[in-house]
Formats: sequence, structure tokens, C-alpha cells
Amino acid sequence: MMQRDYKIVFLGPMGAGKTTAISAISTRPPVATEVRNTDLAAHGKASTTVALDYGEVALDDGGMLRLYGVPGQSRFAFMWPMVGKGALGAVLLMDATRADGLTGLDPFLDSFDALFRAGRAVVGVGRSNEPGAHSVDDVSGHLAERGLFAPVFSVDVRQRADVHLLLDVLFVQIEAQADAERTEVAP
Repeated sequence: MMQRDYKIVFLGPMGAGKTTAISAISTRPPVATEVRNTDLAAHGKASTTVALDYGEVALDDGGMLRLYGVPGQSRFAFMWPMVGKGALGAVLLMDATRADGLTGLDPFLDSFDALFRAGRAVVGVGRSNEPGAHSVDDVSGHLAERGLFAPVFSVDVRQRADVHLLLDVLFVQIEAQADAERTEVAP
């Protein structure tokens, strides 16, 4: 049996939890390009990703799930197509407590539109249980306004099981899309 590698890209604004999610699930110590945050006005976190995050999950069949996280700041958007090239699917993360949480998703929805339109994306909403936070329904509605659909879940990206849920649902979608494509081609 041929071993396969799969590439998944983690997207979202600064502070959405991309580095944390990859760290929670990677079976090897992840690589992160974190530096001191110089844009404290945009987000109060101490460090930020400037190139990419990378982690791996060894699969039972000997294959590898390769996890890439893009930087969340728009000034590093030039990295997004490079990091996303060849991705099988996307996990979009957001911090629901941010006032600009919904509009903060738009640059990622624009840049990775093809993955969303192909049904190869899921959305994880962090901190949605806090007062005043955007709800899962708010996020689903925002996607629908843009003509997009993706499963949306309330998650805690620090929890391995929550990140597993996002990846499990993503792979169910990817398999369903592949089955549909095979059916269309079959005589």
C-alpha cells in the first residue's frame, strides 16, 4: 500500500489559535516562527507568527498529515498562497470575543475561496461561550452572506479532542467530495 502525505492549512486572524491548535495535535514538536508582537494595538498577545507554523500527525497507514499555519496579520498575507499551495483542506479559526471577529475572517475567505467552494474547509470558533461573543450561528450566517458553506463548531483549540473533531469533519467532507467527483466521471 502506498503511503500518502496530506497537507492541511490552518487559517485565521492573529490570536485565533492556529499555533495552539497545531501544537495540541502534532505528534512531534511543532516548528513555529514566533517573534515579539510589535502590533500590540491590533492584539495584546506577546508573540505572533511571521512565516508559518508546522506540525505533523503520523497516520496509522504510515502516511503523514502535515499541518501548516499561516500568519494572521494582513501584512504577512503574501505568505498565505505560498503556505496554502497544495493544501487538501483548510481549518479556519477565530476568536469569537473579538468585535471584528466576523469581518476578520474575510481576508482568509477571499484568499482561500477555492477550498471553501470545493467543500474542503471547516471553521472553529473559539471562546464562543463568553459574554458578548459571536455565536456559531453568527459565523454560519456570515459565511452564507458570502455564498459559502462550511461546518462551524465551537472549539477550544487547546484541547486535542476539539482539534481532532475539526480534522475528522474536514476529512469526511474531503472524502465525500472525492466520491462525488468519482461518481461524476464514472460511465
